Amino acid sequence: MSGKSIVNAQLASSRSQHGGLAGNTLSDYWALTKPEVNFLILITTGVGFYLGCGNEARPFSFISLFNTLLGTLLVASGTGTLNQYIEREFDAQMRRTARRPAASGRLKPQVVLVFGIALAAGGSFYLAATVNGLASMLAVLTLLTYLFLYTPLKRKTPLCVLVGALPGAMPPLIGWAAASGRLNSESWTLCAILFLWQFPHFMAIAWMYREDYDRAGYLVLPKGKARIPLVTLETLLPLLTLVSISFVQFPTRHAAIFYSASALLGLGFLYFGLKFVLQPSRSAARRLLAASIVYLPLLFALDATLCYRAGM
Repeated sequence: MSGKSIVNAQLASSRSQHGGLAGNTLSDYWALTKPEVNFLILITTGVGFYLGCGNEARPFSFISLFNTLLGTLLVASGTGTLNQYIEREFDAQMRRTARRPAASGRLKPQVVLVFGIALAAGGSFYLAATVNGLASMLAVLTLLTYLFLYTPLKRKTPLCVLVGALPGAMPPLIGWAAASGRLNSESWTLCAILFLWQFPHFMAIAWMYREDYDRAGYLVLPKGKARIPLVTLETLLPLLTLVSISFVQFPTRHAAIFYSASALLGLGFLYFGLKFVLQPSRSAARRLLAASIVYLPLLFALDATLCYRAGM
Protein backbone atom coordinates (compact mmCIF):
# COMPACT_ATOMS: atom_id res chain seq x y z
CA MET A 1 0.00 0.00 0.00
CA SER A 2 1.34 3.45 -0.93
CA GLY A 3 1.92 6.23 1.58
CA LYS A 4 -0.99 8.20 0.14
CA SER A 5 -3.30 5.20 0.51
CA ILE A 6 -2.25 4.74 4.13
CA VAL A 7 -2.95 8.39 4.91
CA ASN A 8 -6.38 8.17 3.22
CA ALA A 9 -7.19 5.02 5.18
CA GLN A 10 -6.18 6.70 8.46
CA LEU A 11 -8.31 9.75 7.65
CA ALA A 12 -11.30 7.55 6.84
CA SER A 13 -10.82 5.64 10.09
CA SER A 14 -10.58 8.88 12.05
CA ARG A 15 -13.78 10.22 10.48
CA SER A 16 -15.54 6.95 11.29
CA GLN A 17 -14.43 7.10 14.92
CA HIS A 18 -15.43 10.75 15.32
CA GLY A 19 -18.76 10.02 13.65
CA GLY A 20 -19.31 7.11 16.03
CA LEU A 21 -18.44 9.27 19.04
CA ALA A 22 -20.79 12.01 17.87
CA GLY A 23 -23.55 9.46 17.33
CA ASN A 24 -23.01 7.96 20.78
CA THR A 25 -23.06 11.40 22.40
CA LEU A 26 -26.33 12.34 20.70
CA SER A 27 -27.79 9.01 21.75
CA ASP A 28 -26.73 9.69 25.35
CA TYR A 29 -28.38 13.11 25.37
CA TRP A 30 -31.51 11.54 23.91
CA ALA A 31 -31.50 8.87 26.63
CA LEU A 32 -31.22 11.55 29.33
CA THR A 33 -34.63 12.90 28.37
CA LYS A 34 -36.37 9.55 29.04
CA PRO A 35 -38.15 9.38 25.66
CA GLU A 36 -40.23 6.32 26.62
CA VAL A 37 -41.77 8.32 29.49
CA ASN A 38 -42.19 11.42 27.34
CA PHE A 39 -44.21 9.48 24.79
CA LEU A 40 -46.92 8.79 27.37
CA ILE A 41 -46.72 12.37 28.65
CA LEU A 42 -47.34 13.72 25.14
CA ILE A 43 -50.30 11.39 24.61
CA THR A 44 -52.01 12.38 27.85
CA THR A 45 -51.25 16.07 27.33
CA GLY A 46 -52.67 15.89 23.81
CA VAL A 47 -55.84 14.17 25.02
CA GLY A 48 -56.27 16.81 27.72
CA PHE A 49 -55.89 19.55 25.11
CA TYR A 50 -58.37 17.96 22.71
CA LEU A 51 -61.00 17.28 25.36
CA GLY A 52 -60.48 20.75 26.81
CA CYS A 53 -61.27 22.30 23.43
CA GLY A 54 -64.42 20.21 23.05
CA ASN A 55 -65.67 20.81 26.57
CA GLU A 56 -65.17 24.56 26.33
CA ALA A 57 -66.57 24.71 22.78
CA ARG A 58 -63.34 26.29 21.56
CA PRO A 59 -61.96 25.82 18.05
CA PHE A 60 -59.23 23.22 17.84
CA SER A 61 -55.88 24.72 16.80
CA PHE A 62 -53.02 22.55 15.56
CA ILE A 63 -50.61 25.42 16.18
CA SER A 64 -51.69 25.71 19.81
CA LEU A 65 -51.49 21.93 20.20
CA PHE A 66 -47.98 21.92 18.72
CA ASN A 67 -46.84 24.69 21.07
CA THR A 68 -48.36 22.87 24.04
CA LEU A 69 -46.73 19.56 23.20
CA LEU A 70 -43.35 21.11 22.42
CA GLY A 71 -43.24 23.15 25.63
CA THR A 72 -44.42 20.20 27.72
CA LEU A 73 -41.88 17.92 26.03
CA LEU A 74 -39.04 20.31 26.85
CA VAL A 75 -40.04 20.58 30.53
CA ALA A 76 -40.54 16.80 30.79
CA SER A 77 -37.17 16.18 29.12
CA GLY A 78 -35.51 18.58 31.53
CA THR A 79 -37.20 16.84 34.46
CA GLY A 80 -36.00 13.42 33.29
CA THR A 81 -32.48 14.73 32.78
CA LEU A 82 -32.31 16.39 36.20
CA ASN A 83 -33.71 13.24 37.80
CA GLN A 84 -30.86 11.23 36.28
CA TYR A 85 -28.39 13.85 37.52
CA ILE A 86 -29.72 13.63 41.09
CA GLU A 87 -29.92 9.83 41.14
CA ARG A 88 -26.78 9.00 39.14
CA GLU A 89 -24.98 7.31 42.05
CA PHE A 90 -28.03 5.21 42.94
CA ASP A 91 -28.77 4.36 39.30
CA ALA A 92 -25.23 3.01 39.01
CA GLN A 93 -26.12 0.31 41.57
CA MET A 94 -29.11 -1.01 39.61
CA ARG A 95 -28.77 -3.36 36.66
CA ARG A 96 -31.76 -1.73 34.97
CA THR A 97 -30.27 1.79 35.10
CA ALA A 98 -26.50 1.29 35.39
CA ARG A 99 -25.98 2.02 31.67
CA ARG A 100 -27.69 5.41 31.79
CA PRO A 101 -25.39 8.20 30.58
CA ALA A 102 -25.07 9.95 33.96
CA ALA A 103 -24.85 6.76 36.02
CA SER A 104 -22.19 5.18 33.80
CA GLY A 105 -20.12 8.38 33.62
CA ARG A 106 -20.34 8.73 29.85
CA LEU A 107 -21.53 12.30 30.38
CA LYS A 108 -20.07 14.56 33.05
CA PRO A 109 -22.46 15.54 35.88
CA GLN A 110 -22.01 19.27 35.19
CA VAL A 111 -22.99 18.77 31.56
CA VAL A 112 -26.09 16.79 32.55
CA LEU A 113 -27.09 19.47 35.07
CA VAL A 114 -26.76 22.34 32.60
CA PHE A 115 -28.58 20.38 29.89
CA GLY A 116 -31.47 19.59 32.23
CA ILE A 117 -31.83 23.17 33.48
CA ALA A 118 -31.73 24.52 29.91
CA LEU A 119 -34.47 22.16 28.75
CA ALA A 120 -36.73 22.77 31.74
CA ALA A 121 -36.31 26.56 31.73
CA GLY A 122 -36.70 26.77 27.98
CA GLY A 123 -39.87 24.69 28.04
CA SER A 124 -41.49 26.65 30.85
CA PHE A 125 -40.77 30.00 29.17
CA TYR A 126 -41.96 28.63 25.83
CA LEU A 127 -45.28 27.56 27.33
CA ALA A 128 -45.73 30.94 29.01
CA ALA A 129 -44.95 32.83 25.80
CA THR A 130 -46.86 30.72 23.26
CA VAL A 131 -49.66 29.09 25.28
CA ASN A 132 -50.59 30.65 28.64
CA GLY A 133 -49.30 31.16 32.15
CA LEU A 134 -51.49 28.46 33.72
CA ALA A 135 -50.07 25.72 31.50
CA SER A 136 -46.54 26.92 32.23
CA MET A 137 -47.20 27.07 35.98
CA LEU A 138 -48.58 23.52 35.99
CA ALA A 139 -45.54 22.25 34.08
CA VAL A 140 -43.16 23.90 36.55
CA LEU A 141 -45.18 22.54 39.49
CA THR A 142 -44.87 19.06 37.99
CA LEU A 143 -41.10 19.44 37.75
CA LEU A 144 -40.71 20.73 41.30
CA THR A 145 -42.86 18.07 42.95
CA TYR A 146 -41.18 15.28 40.98
CA LEU A 147 -37.62 16.37 41.68
CA PHE A 148 -37.88 17.78 45.20
CA LEU A 149 -40.63 15.64 46.75
CA TYR A 150 -40.90 12.30 44.98
CA THR A 151 -37.22 11.79 44.12
CA PRO A 152 -35.80 12.15 47.67
CA LEU A 153 -38.75 10.28 49.22
CA LYS A 154 -37.91 7.18 47.16
CA ARG A 155 -35.09 6.49 49.62
CA LYS A 156 -37.14 7.28 52.73
CA THR A 157 -40.63 5.79 52.56
CA PRO A 158 -42.88 3.60 50.37
CA LEU A 159 -45.36 6.49 50.47
CA CYS A 160 -43.21 8.00 47.73
CA VAL A 161 -45.44 6.21 45.21
CA LEU A 162 -48.44 8.20 46.44
CA VAL A 163 -46.48 11.45 46.21
CA GLY A 164 -44.99 10.58 42.82
CA ALA A 165 -48.41 9.89 41.36
CA LEU A 166 -49.29 13.59 41.80
CA PRO A 167 -46.81 15.02 39.27
CA GLY A 168 -47.38 11.96 37.11
CA ALA A 169 -51.07 12.88 36.79
CA MET A 170 -50.47 16.49 35.73
CA PRO A 171 -50.05 16.22 31.92
CA PRO A 172 -53.82 16.14 31.14
CA LEU A 173 -54.22 19.27 33.28
CA ILE A 174 -51.47 21.00 31.31
CA GLY A 175 -53.21 20.12 28.05
CA TRP A 176 -56.63 21.20 29.33
CA ALA A 177 -55.26 24.48 30.69
CA ALA A 178 -53.52 25.15 27.37
CA ALA A 179 -56.77 24.64 25.47
CA SER A 180 -59.18 26.51 27.73
CA GLY A 181 -57.10 28.67 30.05
CA ARG A 182 -58.75 27.17 33.12
CA LEU A 183 -59.45 23.88 34.92
CA ASN A 184 -62.83 22.37 35.77
CA SER A 185 -64.26 19.17 37.22
CA GLU A 186 -63.86 17.25 33.97
CA SER A 187 -60.17 18.09 33.75
CA TRP A 188 -59.71 16.83 37.30
CA THR A 189 -61.49 13.60 36.33
CA LEU A 190 -58.82 13.00 33.69
CA CYS A 191 -56.17 13.78 36.29
CA ALA A 192 -57.77 11.31 38.73
CA ILE A 193 -57.77 8.54 36.11
CA LEU A 194 -54.07 9.00 35.41
CA PHE A 195 -53.31 9.30 39.14
CA LEU A 196 -54.99 5.95 39.90
CA TRP A 197 -53.55 4.22 36.83
CA GLN A 198 -50.01 4.80 38.04
CA PHE A 199 -50.33 2.58 41.12
CA PRO A 200 -50.85 -0.82 39.46
CA HIS A 201 -48.51 0.25 36.67
CA PHE A 202 -45.71 1.06 39.09
CA MET A 203 -46.41 -1.88 41.41
CA ALA A 204 -45.76 -4.17 38.46
CA ILE A 205 -42.45 -2.43 37.73
CA ALA A 206 -41.44 -2.33 41.40
CA TRP A 207 -42.10 -6.05 41.80
CA MET A 208 -40.19 -6.98 38.65
CA TYR A 209 -37.12 -5.00 39.78
CA ARG A 210 -37.48 -5.25 43.55
CA GLU A 211 -33.96 -6.66 44.05
CA ASP A 212 -32.55 -3.78 42.03
CA TYR A 213 -34.44 -1.22 44.10
CA ASP A 214 -33.35 -2.89 47.35
CA ARG A 215 -29.72 -2.93 46.23
CA ALA A 216 -29.75 0.79 45.48
CA GLY A 217 -31.44 1.67 48.78
CA TYR A 218 -34.81 2.68 47.32
CA LEU A 219 -37.83 2.12 49.56
CA VAL A 220 -40.49 2.04 46.87
CA LEU A 221 -41.64 -1.20 48.50
CA PRO A 222 -41.49 -1.91 52.24
CA LYS A 223 -39.34 -4.73 53.51
CA GLY A 224 -40.50 -7.80 55.39
CA LYS A 225 -44.09 -8.82 55.99
CA ALA A 226 -45.52 -5.44 55.03
CA ARG A 227 -44.46 -5.82 51.37
CA ILE A 228 -47.25 -8.08 50.10
CA PRO A 229 -50.12 -6.21 51.86
CA LEU A 230 -48.92 -2.87 50.48
CA VAL A 231 -48.54 -4.23 46.94
CA THR A 232 -52.04 -5.74 47.19
CA LEU A 233 -53.57 -2.49 48.48
CA GLU A 234 -51.83 -0.23 45.95
CA THR A 235 -52.78 -2.54 43.10
CA LEU A 236 -56.41 -3.45 43.82
CA LEU A 237 -57.81 -0.30 45.44
CA PRO A 238 -56.87 2.00 42.52
CA LEU A 239 -58.11 -0.60 40.00
CA LEU A 240 -61.48 -0.90 41.72
CA THR A 241 -61.76 2.88 41.81
CA LEU A 242 -60.90 3.09 38.11
CA VAL A 243 -63.73 0.69 37.30
CA SER A 244 -66.09 2.89 39.31
CA ILE A 245 -64.88 6.06 37.61
CA SER A 246 -65.42 4.49 34.20
CA PHE A 247 -69.17 4.84 34.80
CA VAL A 248 -69.04 8.54 35.58
CA GLN A 249 -66.45 9.89 33.14
CA PHE A 250 -67.74 13.02 31.50
CA PRO A 251 -67.56 11.88 27.85
CA THR A 252 -69.17 8.50 28.45
CA ARG A 253 -72.40 9.87 29.87
CA HIS A 254 -73.64 10.49 26.31
CA ALA A 255 -73.62 6.95 24.91
CA ALA A 256 -74.20 3.52 26.43
CA ILE A 257 -71.67 1.86 24.14
CA PHE A 258 -68.89 3.92 25.69
CA TYR A 259 -70.08 3.07 29.20
CA SER A 260 -69.72 -0.59 28.29
CA ALA A 261 -66.39 -0.30 26.49
CA SER A 262 -64.84 1.78 29.26
CA ALA A 263 -66.11 -0.59 31.95
CA LEU A 264 -64.81 -3.63 30.04
CA LEU A 265 -61.38 -2.04 29.78
CA GLY A 266 -61.36 -1.42 33.53
CA LEU A 267 -62.51 -4.95 34.30
CA GLY A 268 -59.81 -6.38 32.04
CA PHE A 269 -57.19 -4.29 33.80
CA LEU A 270 -58.60 -5.42 37.16
CA TYR A 271 -58.38 -9.07 36.08
CA PHE A 272 -54.62 -8.82 35.53
CA GLY A 273 -54.27 -6.96 38.83
CA LEU A 274 -56.06 -9.77 40.65
CA LYS A 275 -53.89 -12.40 38.99
CA PHE A 276 -50.82 -10.49 40.12
CA VAL A 277 -51.77 -10.04 43.77
CA LEU A 278 -53.02 -13.63 44.10
CA GLN A 279 -49.77 -14.99 42.72
CA PRO A 280 -47.09 -12.27 42.74
CA SER A 281 -44.45 -13.32 40.24
CA ARG A 282 -42.39 -11.64 37.57
CA SER A 283 -44.51 -13.11 34.81
CA ALA A 284 -47.73 -11.91 36.46
CA ALA A 285 -46.19 -8.47 37.02
CA ARG A 286 -45.11 -8.36 33.39
CA ARG A 287 -48.63 -9.13 32.22
CA LEU A 288 -50.07 -6.45 34.53
CA LEU A 289 -47.55 -3.95 33.15
CA ALA A 290 -48.56 -4.82 29.59
CA ALA A 291 -52.25 -4.46 30.51
CA SER A 292 -51.58 -1.01 31.99
CA ILE A 293 -49.81 0.11 28.82
CA VAL A 294 -52.77 -1.05 26.70
CA TYR A 295 -55.49 0.27 29.03
CA LEU A 296 -54.63 3.95 29.25
CA PRO A 297 -54.30 4.84 25.53
CA LEU A 298 -57.46 2.89 24.70
CA LEU A 299 -59.43 4.58 27.47
CA PHE A 300 -58.31 8.04 26.42
CA ALA A 301 -58.99 7.18 22.77
CA LEU A 302 -62.56 6.26 23.74
CA ASP A 303 -62.96 9.59 25.52
CA ALA A 304 -61.58 11.54 22.57
CA THR A 305 -63.75 9.61 20.10
CA LEU A 306 -66.95 10.32 22.01
CA CYS A 307 -66.00 13.97 22.41
CA TYR A 308 -65.59 14.15 18.63
CA ARG A 309 -68.89 12.36 17.98
CA ALA A 310 -70.74 14.58 20.47
CA GLY A 311 -69.45 17.65 18.66
CA MET A 312 -70.60 16.47 15.26
